[in-house]
Amino acid sequence: MAKTPSAAPRGARDPVLVDLAFQGGGSHGAFTWGVVDRLLEEPWLEIEGISGTSAGAMNAAVLASGHAKGGAAGARQALEDFWKRVSVAAKYSPFQRGPMDVLLSRWTLDNSPLYLMTDLISRVVSPYDVPSFGGNPLERVLAESVDFAALAAGPIKVFVTATNVRTGRARIFRNGDLTPQALLASACLPQMFQAVEIDGDPYWDGGFAGNPILVPLITELASDDTILIPINPINRPGTPRSARDILDRVNEISFNAVALKELKMLAMMRRVANPGTAEGAMWSRMRMHIVQNQIMVELGASSKLNAEWAFLTMLRDEGRKAAQAFLEKHGAEIGKRSTADIDSLLEGV
Repeated sequence: MAKTPSAAPRGARDPVLVDLAFQGGGSHGAFTWGVVDRLLEEPWLEIEGISGTSAGAMNAAVLASGHAKGGAAGARQALEDFWKRVSVAAKYSPFQRGPMDVLLSRWTLDNSPLYLMTDLISRVVSPYDVPSFGGNPLERVLAESVDFAALAAGPIKVFVTATNVRTGRARIFRNGDLTPQALLASACLPQMFQAVEIDGDPYWDGGFAGNPILVPLITELASDDTILIPINPINRPGTPRSARDILDRVNEISFNAVALKELKMLAMMRRVANPGTAEGAMWSRMRMHIVQNQIMVELGASSKLNAEWAFLTMLRDEGRKAAQAFLEKHGAEIGKRSTADIDSLLEGV
């Protein structure tokens, strides 16, 4: 694990209680791995809770499990082990880069014949029309990567979102509810997988209902500072023109819409809250921070299925760089004021 000098001397700051919010995005979740790998090097950042969806949910569960057993160092090692297992499990995946993409160092799967065929078939054939063999390989990876008993009893509170297919509403799984099935439900894309059934109800990807869900971080935790690590680009230059690019952008907008709506609601609550009441003080103290990144704008949607170790470690390194830049620019403001301008979402309301 790479080491980067802190933005401030270690031990020079009083501890600040924070919570984290992880978006989903397939293998792009390795960027989040890199961000938290860097944040975990800062002893003054004390993580009270994490909300995560899809790959973000897996990162959250692995981090909290590792932390429960070995502190920050244990969390960092657990995340590295998890992503290594993901890469090994995908080694013989049919979704591989073509020779020209490898030669030109392009991470896309857009030129993979099997990916193109699967992408086309998924628009007309249901996962229920195709026999399922061997289950989801991520289930074994999660079982090997997360100590669910340690997670249930650990100090970091985890909130994982999945979407109830029947009601369309979010279900939040907390530490004691978490299982490999709950994490798979949070990452269940309906075009690719059959719904995951839990307690008799079918569930799809949590991104449809909360990507990630933020309210529990405000209402159920003592920390006032939320650090959001987005994966799906909100702004993307140009107008998509190919059918695939149009669909990919529609999906990005859809998965971001829920998060933007919730951020807008949080900004409104903070604006109208009466700090003289206990509930009002909770909302008025809320501080939001966002670790910005540009790498996702450069990557196509197909690369979310690329789990090559070289790709995952590239994303990890980019995440560490983004976290370092965030700490250098905003580290001194954490615990004091918001650094993300969510109030701008209220313009024109």
